[in-house]
Amino acid sequence: MTPIIPRNILRHELIGLDVRIVQDSNPCNISISGKVIDESRNTVSIRVGDEVKRIAKQNATFSFSLPEKVVEVEGQALVGRPEDRVKRKIRRRW
Repeated sequence: MTPIIPRNILRHELIGLDVRIVQDSNPCNISISGKVIDESRNTVSIRVGDEVKRIAKQNATFSFSLPEKVVEVEGQALVGRPEDRVKRKIRRRW
């Protein structure tokens, strides 16, 4: 398996990564941080202490902590089933 780096985060498994919510349409969700424990088509489940918070992908911006650095990802880029997202081709805009 290829190591997770900022360039391939959209095509990688998110479960197990440390995450923090940077922006969200729901102000109560901003600054939630924890470990991703599950992912569905439209939501990400994050373990925060003893609780599990379910965050909608479309309206949020996530900050994932990778071994080398921290990467911010718009939730809109994550929308879709995880198994389909890893197969999707990503167009580079730079």
